[in-house]
Amino acid sequence: MRPVALVTGARRGIGRATCAALAAKGYDLLGCDIAEEGADETAAAVADLGGRFGFRLCDVSDLEAVAALADWAWSEWGGVEALVNNAGVGAMLRGDLLDVTPQSWDRCMDINARGAFFVSQAIARRMVAEGAPRRGHRALVFVSSANAFMAAPDRAEYTASKTAVSMVARCFALRLAEDGIPVHDIRPGVIRTDMTAPVAARYAQRIAEGLSPIRRWGEAADVGDAIAALVSGAIPFSTGDAFHVDGGLHIQRL
Repeated sequence: MRPVALVTGARRGIGRATCAALAAKGYDLLGCDIAEEGADETAAAVADLGGRFGFRLCDVSDLEAVAALADWAWSEWGGVEALVNNAGVGAMLRGDLLDVTPQSWDRCMDINARGAFFVSQAIARRMVAEGAPRRGHRALVFVSSANAFMAAPDRAEYTASKTAVSMVARCFALRLAEDGIPVHDIRPGVIRTDMTAPVAARYAQRIAEGLSPIRRWGEAADVGDAIAALVSGAIPFSTGDAFHVDGGLHIQRL
C-alpha cells in the first residue's frame, strides 16, 4: 500500500504543488483547506501522478475542527505517515507596523503558528501510538518563510508568526526524534503564489536587481519538490533543520 501524507492548505499554491510532488514519490494524499475552490485541480494533479486524493474543509485555528481532521485522517485510509503544515495567511494589510490591528495579529498567529502546533500535536499523538501505520518513511514538515529570520516591518504580524513556526518545528523535532520521526522546517523565499500576487510588480523589479543570487521567481513546485524529497527520506540523518528554498536570499553578503 502507498503511504499517506496529510497536507494542510492543499487546494492551491505550495499546497497543491506539494501534493503533486508527493504523489510522484508514491504517496496518496489527504488535503484540507478553509475553502473548496481549487481542490478539484489538486485532486486532478494527484490523480495524473497515480495517487488518490481525499479532501476535507478545515479551519486549522479551530481546535474542534483539528480534532475531527485527525479522526478523519485515520478513518479515511488508516492514518498518515507524513504531515505537511502548509496552511497560512499573510497580513491583512501591508503597511506601517504602527497601524497593525489586533485582528490581523491574531489571524496570523491563530492560523500560521497556533494552527500548525495543534494540527501537529493531534497527528503526532497518533503517529507515535501503537498501531500507527508504517507504509513508508514518516516525517513532519512545517512551512515557515524567509521571514522567519528576515524582518519585514510592513507585515510584522506575519513575520512574527513564521518565526514562531520555526521554533515549533524545532520543539517537535526534539520530541519526535526518539520515535524515529524527523521534523523539517522549509523556508520559502519569494514564491509566485496568490499571496505574492498583489506585490508581484514590486518583487519582479527587486528580483531583477539582485534581491536573490538566483534572479528568478521561486515557483510553488520548487517548494513542493523540496518537501517531497525530505518527506520521502532523501536526507535521513537530519531533523530540526531549516531548509531554505529561496534562490540564495538568505545568504548574508557585504
